[in-house]
Amino acid sequence: MDLSNRMTPLLFKDAFWGRDFTSREGYDTLIVRLKDGRQMCKDVQGLIKMRALAEEQYGKELVMIAHKARGLREIGTLRASFDQLKAHIENIGNFHIHLSNVLEEEVKRIEIFQEKQKAQRKKFESIMEKLMKSKSSVYKKTMESKNNSKQRSQEATEAENLAAKIAATSSTPKIIEKAYQKAENCKRTAAESESLYLGDIVHLEEVRQDWIGTHQSTCEVFQQLESDRISFLRCVLWDHCNHFSMQCVKDDEIYEDVRKGLEKCEISTDNKYFIQMKSTSTSPPEPVMFRNYSVLLEECQASPSNLSSVGRASVSERLSILHGVDSNSSLTDGTPYSESTRNSSGYSLNCSNTSGFQQTSSRASVAFNDSYRVAYEYIAQNPDELTLLGGEVVQLIEQGDDGWWTVERDAEVGLVPGNYLTLI
Repeated sequence: MDLSNRMTPLLFKDAFWGRDFTSREGYDTLIVRLKDGRQMCKDVQGLIKMRALAEEQYGKELVMIAHKARGLREIGTLRASFDQLKAHIENIGNFHIHLSNVLEEEVKRIEIFQEKQKAQRKKFESIMEKLMKSKSSVYKKTMESKNNSKQRSQEATEAENLAAKIAATSSTPKIIEKAYQKAENCKRTAAESESLYLGDIVHLEEVRQDWIGTHQSTCEVFQQLESDRISFLRCVLWDHCNHFSMQCVKDDEIYEDVRKGLEKCEISTDNKYFIQMKSTSTSPPEPVMFRNYSVLLEECQASPSNLSSVGRASVSERLSILHGVDSNSSLTDGTPYSESTRNSSGYSLNCSNTSGFQQTSSRASVAFNDSYRVAYEYIAQNPDELTLLGGEVVQLIEQGDDGWWTVERDAEVGLVPGNYLTLI
């Protein structure tokens, strides 16, 4: 089984995905590789051109050509064979002038090969660029629909709560009717936004599937182009050696060395080395999931006492919606606002205040002597903070208006988030 795994060839389409939905990392890595391959073709072409001219100059001119020939962007066994060839060229001082015409024909072959590869590469590059632009545009539109749906759901919930409050205060029927009518309009708008958001999600998934299929096809074409290029250049270098071996038997031992190196040049080996060195991701990004914010809000409003029984991620999401905060920006682990959020955003969140965020620049405080019970576990993030376990009892020493309180527990004093505590 292990032997079978080692013999399985590595494929571009399995190793060059982006790490997120809009990332171009995998595709751009392949494009860079193709550009490097084109440069390698030009380097080999330049080597043969200069070698043809050097047939009339011998000696020093051959050394100069070996130094100018580059091929620095190639990798693996083909790069090793090319470097070996340059070293032998430097040691050769004499070659016959009639080989110039033969070498010029090789230059033309490389030019034709490059033009053929360029036409095929440009075709797929154009398709991928258009598709990635479309994917990014649809993704941006979907995110806008998502934010709009979330906002409209919040407005509908607030309108319903306001209507219920007005009805409970024994207002006039006209005022009550107007409040309920507004709530109904908000609810209708939220439903329309939610429907639009769901439609955009479906469209985005269709575009994603189309992109995945096209990306895989493009990777297969690019890998075939790379395989053809390596094979072609290997043959060119092999023929180059054969031409000079036939003309000068005494130099055959030198070129035999080169041929042995070229025999070790394997397409799969070079592609495998490139994949192992430059691989970005082995799978496509996950699809964007639909979230029904209306249901989340209704559950939070209907059963606030059950928040502790649901998963930590659900609590975070519901609290972030109630306070107008995106769950990705602050409440990421199901616990109240803490130091990590205070450091990254520059704001502090008071969970008892439904207005959302309160910016603070200093820590004004008031002294207390009340006892509080720890409602949520908290792990200290800084040296001046105190680690708390759920159910512990602490003594309040100082209450800061930025939401961080100074408490004492078992002779230990430190800062903790005030909204992690409940008064006994």
